[in-house]
Amino acid sequence: MTDAHRAIDAVWKLEAAKIIGGLTRMVHDVGLAEELAQDALVAALEQWPRSGVPDNPGAWLMAIAKRRAVDHIRRARLAESKQAGLVRDHDEEQPRDDDVLRLMFITCDPVLPARDRAALTLRLLGGLSAAEIARALLTTELNVTQRIAVAKRTLAARERSPSADITAVLEVVYLIFNEGYSATSGDDLMRPGLCLEALRLGRMLATLAPREAEVHGLVALMEIQASRQAARTGPQGEPVQLHEQDRGRWDPVLIRRGFTAMLRARDIGGTPGPYVLQAAIAICHAQARTADDTDWVQIANLYTALVRLLPTPVVRLNRAVAVGKAQGPQAGLDLVDRLAGNPALRDYHLLPSVRGDLLEQVGRYDEARLEYERAAALTMNAAERAFLVRRAASIVPVTSGPTLGEAAREFLARSDLDTATIRSYSQTVRRLCRALGERLPLASLTADHVARVFATAWQGAAAKTWNRHRAAIRSFGAWASMPGLDGGVERRTEPPAQQAELDPVRLELVWGLEVAVRERTLWRLLHESGAAVTTVLSLNVEDIDFADRRARTGRDWVSWRSETARLLALLTDGRARGPLFLADRRPVPARMPAPQDICPETGRGRLSYPRAEYLFKQATRPLDPAGNGYTLKQLRQSGRATRARTA
Repeated sequence: MTDAHRAIDAVWKLEAAKIIGGLTRMVHDVGLAEELAQDALVAALEQWPRSGVPDNPGAWLMAIAKRRAVDHIRRARLAESKQAGLVRDHDEEQPRDDDVLRLMFITCDPVLPARDRAALTLRLLGGLSAAEIARALLTTELNVTQRIAVAKRTLAARERSPSADITAVLEVVYLIFNEGYSATSGDDLMRPGLCLEALRLGRMLATLAPREAEVHGLVALMEIQASRQAARTGPQGEPVQLHEQDRGRWDPVLIRRGFTAMLRARDIGGTPGPYVLQAAIAICHAQARTADDTDWVQIANLYTALVRLLPTPVVRLNRAVAVGKAQGPQAGLDLVDRLAGNPALRDYHLLPSVRGDLLEQVGRYDEARLEYERAAALTMNAAERAFLVRRAASIVPVTSGPTLGEAAREFLARSDLDTATIRSYSQTVRRLCRALGERLPLASLTADHVARVFATAWQGAAAKTWNRHRAAIRSFGAWASMPGLDGGVERRTEPPAQQAELDPVRLELVWGLEVAVRERTLWRLLHESGAAVTTVLSLNVEDIDFADRRARTGRDWVSWRSETARLLALLTDGRARGPLFLADRRPVPARMPAPQDICPETGRGRLSYPRAEYLFKQATRPLDPAGNGYTLKQLRQSGRATRARTA
């Protein structure tokens, strides 16, 4: 990423909510407002790398977005006089302070399910990507993308409720704060800008709803947590745990503000809600002069009350930590182990991190080291990963025989397997390593371990996918002389193969899906070119002849039409070399693809056929009456059939 792109990303995170809020006031459609704001972002991506970042980038983006809005209104054939009035009014009008708050109440409308409200608000107000929201909500990126698309369509199609749900608004504000307080990805542990934005919104809410105890409870909670920001990281940006923090660096002003907000909540009275209880926990920490003075019994009792109101896996994990402090590490460990099979915590790095800490306290050092390593592999935050790796390295390993990671690498390095089989097996075996830890002694691997991984990783997978992973485990067990590893995993009955081409009605529904530009481009290219999926996925940017709408593949050419051409320009975004379709993440050292499959500009690998197929099936599953989702081959066949009919 260039300096200009980094600047654009930072500005967008800060200004997106204001721009979308202002545009929503202008066009009265939150979905359209976001599209117009995205147009302004695309303009910045095109112009700023050449012309430099403007002096007031937020105003620049807003001006461009407003011009797009006026163009849209003009295209809608509004009267000339009204156009002129709109141009004049909106060019002169400055963003208003309450635009962001108004946008929040729109996106938190009770007409939407709670999780959709959170996803949409984090996207529009927090400026978070789908991947970041997925981490915050403990779900998948595809699920977030679909959720946001459905939410925008719902808001556009229905009358808004007369009043927003204040509980939903508070939930979203706290989610934004948490993303800033413990960033799910990136190099830094925190994103203070998000914390400040959440605090600002919370204080505004407290002004508008002075008799809502939960509003003041949330403000108190955020003020006190924010007071610890300076003490949460060391000189190199590494995390500093709560009990090791220099309490002299806690901000006394924010603590006082938190105490004041809590007093207001208590003055209002009533049964304490989730935010008042969490604020009470934060106050217990703030009142302790040293870590040893912390009243863990009181905190554990508060968490017990909180679990009754908010029995989420994360709250129960936090309660386990408090119980471990109040009653001893074994008591906490017992509670954590009950959460180990919860699918919602499958990729949540704090579960193995907390378990590792408790295991270390009870003297089970080897297991603790493995848990730290597993947590490090799961976190997307560089500072947190480095911290966990150091904790793992501080424990001297006492193992004999090969580890699971060593065995997996040797298994996948076999010369008697073809490339496709290795690729298929690697998905299964590497998920096993990720879930159980690469340093797990191979001899201790059991069928129960495998069954637990299947339950959390692939419980909702199609029968064919489930059976493919099961077959990989059987092969790995046979190779490692450990038969029966799949003993706890039953084979599933597979439905008949579905290969019928997609008719025009189903195709229109596919084109109407709101997905990332990479998926849109791939699908359109397959349909318009009729080329094989493997051929399309093997294309490189340097192979493309944009002017003639074609690309060379060996001795042949793949050609396409206007829609693909438009999308390709967006997808490549200035890239000149490397694979056309890139994977979501950078490859890790253990899974490094061939040099020709790595983009020299981004470091990301080529998108694989199984991954592309999975994404298409997941996206089209709601459209498929059978509920299985369509295949890329069906998409390609429908394109070939269309051309045959029109030839």
